[in-house]
Amino acid sequence: MTTTTPHPVVTGARRLARDLLLPHAERVDQEGLPPGHLAAVRASGVLGVSAPREYGGAGAPDAVAREVQEILAGACGTTWFVQTQHHTPVRLLSRSELPVRERLLRPLATGELLAGVAYAHVRAFPRVPVRATAERDGWRFDGTVPWYTGWGLNDVMLLAGVTEAAEVVFVFTEAREQPGLRASPPMRLSALTAARTVSLELDGLRVPEESLVLRTPRERFALVDIPRSANASPAVFGVAYAALRLLEDTPRGRETARALRGRLDEVRRRAYALADQPVERGGVEERLELRARAFDLMRAATTAAVVAGGGRTMSLDHPAQRLAREGMFLLVQGLTAPVREAQLAALTASCT
Repeated sequence: MTTTTPHPVVTGARRLARDLLLPHAERVDQEGLPPGHLAAVRASGVLGVSAPREYGGAGAPDAVAREVQEILAGACGTTWFVQTQHHTPVRLLSRSELPVRERLLRPLATGELLAGVAYAHVRAFPRVPVRATAERDGWRFDGTVPWYTGWGLNDVMLLAGVTEAAEVVFVFTEAREQPGLRASPPMRLSALTAARTVSLELDGLRVPEESLVLRTPRERFALVDIPRSANASPAVFGVAYAALRLLEDTPRGRETARALRGRLDEVRRRAYALADQPVERGGVEERLELRARAFDLMRAATTAAVVAGGGRTMSLDHPAQRLAREGMFLLVQGLTAPVREAQLAALTASCT
């Protein structure tokens, strides 16, 4: 589960996970994310792993970025989930030629600013939860963002809406209450409550034109987004490998761990090889198949860790139950219609 030559950002992520995130993961899960955790994440370099070097990032390849996400997800799901939002804005800015790139890319790449995202609702089209309307000097946003993670922790957010002409519009705005933007109280969830997920009510939120980062037809956005969202998440592998490490520490779980690890390694290899192919080539069905298989193995690994640990795993201070709940969360993260159908089909097939 490692790159051939450890990248400095990978080394930093391992140190962060070993020294801070993993020892406090159960406490964070129950009590919240301390400011010191986010300060350590900002200082570690992981936020700029994919950002261009000339903007203060590491300019690392996707294989390194995936390994970093595996490490963080396997150590503390809450910390992973808050920081993982940050990487989509960084990648989008890295490809943009609009003025906002020069204003925000460096502070995001260096960790001076932490970003969240509010765009998954765009996938609900033709339903439009958030409408974007062009105005003389910018954009107006109206509607409801069902899920926004990191409220009170992030500095800026990447917000998306859909226009009357079915264009997808992405802008940056401050991640705080302001005229036209109101947040719900943080949601209480079965997992990752500490990541401070809220819904956002937008009622005439105005964003200046210079904060625009992307404007594209929805069909063109979907051509890239659908194959990409079909990829297996590195977090799934991170949680699965963390569960296998727990399993390996129990005398009766080692044989099970060995069998599951071999299968997990193979699915990971195939999934990442496909993820490295340009999304324009498609391969959606195979991506979905591997994603569903990765979920199967993650569920098996977390369930085995709970079984091997016995009754002690029902305690909230036991890592096996935390990993099982985080695994359940990953089942519904990024759950587009094609992903849902593929997962249900895989579950149906496993029962026949």
